[in-house]
This record gives sequence, C-alpha cells and structure tokens, in this order.
Amino acid sequence: MLVIVNGVVATHTLPEQGEVSIGRARENDIQIVDPSVSRKHAIVRPGPPITIEDAGSANGTQIKGRVIAVGERVEVPLGEVIDLGSTMVMIQHRPVATREWRIWQHGYFEGRLEDECARATRSNGQFGLVRIQHGPVPSPSAVQEILANTLRSDDVVGVYGPGEYEILLVERHTAEAERIVASLSRALRDAGIACGVGLACFPADGRAAHTLAEKAASTARGAKPGAQSPSVVVKSAAMVKLFDLVQRIAHSDISILVLGETGVGKEVLAETVHRYSPRKDKPFLRLNCAALTESLLESELFGHERGSFTGALQAKPGLLETAQGGTIMLDEIGDMPMSVQVKLLRVLEERQVWRVGSVRSRAIDVRFVAATNRDLDADIVSGRFRQDLYFRLNGMTVHIPPLRERTEEIEDLARGFIADSCKHHNVPRPELSEEVTDLLLRYTWPGNIRELRNVIERAVILASDGVIRSEHLPLEKMTATISTRITPSTPPKPVTSVNTAAATIMPGPRETPAPVSFPEHSTNSPLTLGDRLKRDVQEVERHHIIDALSRCGGNQTRAAQELGISRRTLISRLETYGIPRPLKDRRP
Repeated sequence: MLVIVNGVVATHTLPEQGEVSIGRARENDIQIVDPSVSRKHAIVRPGPPITIEDAGSANGTQIKGRVIAVGERVEVPLGEVIDLGSTMVMIQHRPVATREWRIWQHGYFEGRLEDECARATRSNGQFGLVRIQHGPVPSPSAVQEILANTLRSDDVVGVYGPGEYEILLVERHTAEAERIVASLSRALRDAGIACGVGLACFPADGRAAHTLAEKAASTARGAKPGAQSPSVVVKSAAMVKLFDLVQRIAHSDISILVLGETGVGKEVLAETVHRYSPRKDKPFLRLNCAALTESLLESELFGHERGSFTGALQAKPGLLETAQGGTIMLDEIGDMPMSVQVKLLRVLEERQVWRVGSVRSRAIDVRFVAATNRDLDADIVSGRFRQDLYFRLNGMTVHIPPLRERTEEIEDLARGFIADSCKHHNVPRPELSEEVTDLLLRYTWPGNIRELRNVIERAVILASDGVIRSEHLPLEKMTATISTRITPSTPPKPVTSVNTAAATIMPGPRETPAPVSFPEHSTNSPLTLGDRLKRDVQEVERHHIIDALSRCGGNQTRAAQELGISRRTLISRLETYGIPRPLKDRRP
C-alpha cells in the first residue's frame, strides 16, 4: 500500500489475510499523520478480492469519485487511487527489487541499534528488534530468502552467531512488528525450519539497546526476560552493605525508591526485597511506566469498569487490586505522566483505589518499590515529577552502584552467565581465557549487568573450541578509548558468509530509492588530542549525514528531520564536508 501525504510517499506491506485498520491514531495498523484523516478512518481487507470499508470517518472515503458509505465494502482494483480525506492511497503488487541488501556483522548492528534507540527517543518514534534462532536448514540461503520476501529494504539484518539472525524493523509500530514476526514464523515453519522468533518493541519493552536485546533473545528461546540468572553476586563492600540494608528493611512495609543506571539490577533488588519480606507468598508484579500510554497505564494500575471507555467491554481489576497482599514494582517511575502521578499519590495516601469509571473505591494492601534511572530531583525542579509523590515513594532510597564500580563481581557474574547460557543452549561449558578476563575487568560496561549477560551469551554461542577468546567479544566497542569510542570510521564490511551461506539477499517488499553515492572524504591525522577528537566527531557526523541521505533517497528535508536538525543546518553541513546535494545535482 502506497500512502501519499503532501507529496511524501510511504510504503506498507499488507498481510495475506485479515483486516488492516487505517487512521490517524497510533493504535491503527497503518497510521497516517494528516488532520484530514480520522482517528480510525477505514478498514482494508487483503482478500481476495481486496476491499475497503469506511469506518465512520469525518471526511469520507472515495474511490473513482464515489463516496463509500459507512460499513460498505467496496472492491479495490490494483493501482486505483483511494482518497482518505486529502490523503491518497494506492494498492499495488510488490515491485521487483533492484538493489542488494546486506547482512551486517554484530558490531555494526549493535551500533545501529543504539543509534535507533537515540533517534526514537528524540522523535518519540517506535521500532522493533527481532531475534531468530534456527536449527538445521534445507539449504544455506533458505532463511535469507525468507527474510528477503518478508522485510523491507531499509530494515537492518545482522548475524548474531551461528544459526542466529538479528533484525532491526525501522520505524515500525508494535502492531506492524508483531505481524511481521508472525509472517516470519509462519514462513520458516512452512519451509521446514525449526526456529524461535523473539520480538522486542521500543518503547513498550524498553528504551535501552541491551534491554531490548535481552527481551528479544529471551522470547526467541521461550524464556522469561531477566530469568537467565536469578542468583545475585555480592562481593564488593558497597553491595554487601546494600544487601544487608535490604534484608533489614524488607520486613517492614516502608516504600522503597531504587536508583541506578540502566541494567544495574534494580528489578533483581526489588525481587530480593519481596523474597525477604512477609509478603513473599503473595504476588510480585512489575509495571514498566515508560512502556504504556497514559490511558493504558491508568487502566493497568487502577483497572476499569465496563463501558468506561471505548473498548472496555468488561470490567477489569487493576494491578493494584490483583497484587493484594504482595509487592508492586513501578519501574521507570520517572516517566509516569503527571495525571497518573496525581492518582497514584492519592492511592499511597488513602490506600484506596478507584477504577476508571467507578463510583466507589476499593481498599488495597500492597507494598510499593519504585525504580528509575532518572534524576528525580532535577525532574521535580523542572516540573516533570511531583515532589509530594517523591516524598511518598521515598520512604527509603537505595542506590545501586554501576558495574564499573564493582569490578570484583564481574568474573563471578560472567561465570554464572556462562553456566546459564550453556544450559539454555545445551552446549558444553567453555572457559574464560586470561585475555578475556582482563578485558572484562577493564571495560566500563555502560549497559552494566544486562550488557555483560548479553556479551557472555553471544560468546558462549561462538566459542566452539571450549574457550572464550577475545575474538568472541565485541572488540570494536570494548577496546575503545575516549577518542576512538565515538569514531565508527567506516561501517564494517558486511559478512561474506554465514555458515557457508552467501550473505547477500534480495530486498523485501518495500521499494526504496536507490542509495545515493557520495565521494569519500579524506582527512589528515592531526597531532594534538584536541584536533584528533574534533576530527573524529566531524567524521561521525559526516557518516550519519551520508547514512540518513542514503536511507531517504537523497531527500534533504526528510534526512534533516531524521537527523533532528533544520534543513538549513543540513545544507551547511553538506557544504562543510564536501558532500554534494543529491536532489539539487539531479535537476537540469
């Protein structure tokens, strides 16, 4: 389906069957950001035959100049223009693709994933991360052909290890990503390939690269995220003191606020509090406050009555009720909307909960453990977090130090993750080489324990000779210094073979403009550290600009929007770095 809004064309792959909702609201299968399009405008059924139905839109749905009545199904000829308000829609067969699509090494893929997390955070965007673990295949290219027939050409495919692929579904909302995963699973199964397919969506399943990678990998192998290593390593003086405090305060009902960087183990600490408390036989529930919209978060917390909002077909108790007598962990509490903060404060003060649409309250008995990696003091000053709620949640503050300050625990954690990974993958347990051990101790671990777990899991998969060596780790990242850490130079060469399979596959259903070619930019090597650092930053910026222009087919306006800068700034950067303006150069 081609969607044309103000001259900008977007392409969406339709499923083989079912219904596809189209509208302005994010909940639709295909979202069209145009004020002339209703929140839920129309429904397309791929058929055969292909039909469209108006869903009660304000500005109507037209085909061949005829206005479609609400609820009427009308057959849609291929190539015929459909008007949704002032937006034009057209359904076509998938065009024959003409450019090759590459499978990247894990190091480059991981960098792209981190970049996508940063971009989506700036733009409030969404995307999906997929992990595929497959068994023996009938032919070396079998999996790659399925990927080519299912994915878009701007999706990023990487090889995680033998028999494992990782896929970045760029700019896909959750419903669309779920459809793609279902289609991939079905195609692999029909081809006789035994596999596990896991999906993690930004921001629903997390906002950090390592969080998403853990969720996708865990789902692919049928495990619960975070369940790989339930044991806790406590060796550093700070952690010994911390867990002694946790065991003492666990017996009370005081609310606890857990602070720490992403991946340090805030959920593990919350579970430890619950396990040592008198509530240990009652439910322990975790709610990610950053993963849900404001309305869904309120409904999940407090529940709702039948008919209280569109789609509320029956009454539903909230988590605060279902966790009666237990513990609730409010993860990413700093991202909770202000309107929900007000209602949560009322619950903490009165120990009563009001369902959405209810006229009476219900008493609850739960303990709250809140966690965040944000600076709540700064959020209070800026007006993003209520000070009175902070005081209510902050009965006791626990700060978990980052892994780089607990180096004496790294080796034991790594060996524990090795044992867990070997059990999950049913492989012999490898040993850590001295070189690897030294590297693990010297690395700063910005993703903390979660990053360590992911690195070790992949190393176990790659270590076929019984020893984990340096080549099994992401050396490009782990050996970087402050000057080289921000310098990707040129992207790594794509993998030329994966289990003797060719690593070039044809693109998927979406046709995109051919990538724009740019001349290589040469730089001298300055002698001073300051000059080298400036050069490195400029080189990173130049590569981001080239990559954005290539993805946007040379469209400078779209590239500037993707980079988060103005078009004027982008043009200035093109002149600075000697990059030709593609669209301008094509004009006669």
